[in-house]
Amino acid sequence: MILSDRDIKKYIEEREIKIIPAPNFKEQLGPCSLDLCLGNVFKTFKPTQYPFLDPKRKIDFEKIMEEIVIQNKAPFILQPKEFVIAVTKEKITLPNNIMGRLDGRSSLGRLGLVIHSTAARFDPGWNGKAVMELGNLGIMPLILYTGMRICAMTFETLSSPAEVSYLKQKDHKYANQKGALASKLNQEPKV
Repeated sequence: MILSDRDIKKYIEEREIKIIPAPNFKEQLGPCSLDLCLGNVFKTFKPTQYPFLDPKRKIDFEKIMEEIVIQNKAPFILQPKEFVIAVTKEKITLPNNIMGRLDGRSSLGRLGLVIHSTAARFDPGWNGKAVMELGNLGIMPLILYTGMRICAMTFETLSSPAEVSYLKQKDHKYANQKGALASKLNQEPKV
């Protein structure tokens, strides 16, 4: 069941769901979601000697990406067809009986901004800043500002608490992240 505004507020106030810094409910709380703000850490691909990205190859994707840190409330220009990884300003901790789902905001989507390519689910037990896979599908550069409301998270209760939460999984790769991390796909077992 998706949590309503009343339940989101209650779960956060009772610290079942932890959000740091604490949200401004008046500005961020919707009927069934909580808006999250754009953080100041971005990762983008830099020119490399590799002609393509091969997940089976032993490439450290961190080495072919560049981290960009923007001052608070400063602009970040996302060029047309550009792809960057970014994080929310908020750190989120979910209990073992709640999952989160990240969605873009319609007003930004109408400007061509895609918030995530595939990674919209945050498993029970998640702890860290939410990562977004930002893309500009438009034909004009799009200016984003750190601290602006960029996405919305909905929260869903599980039928029962997860036996093995995200942090307890042996193969969790992105737990407790504070910044934008490159893909760790090449750390998975080979097929």
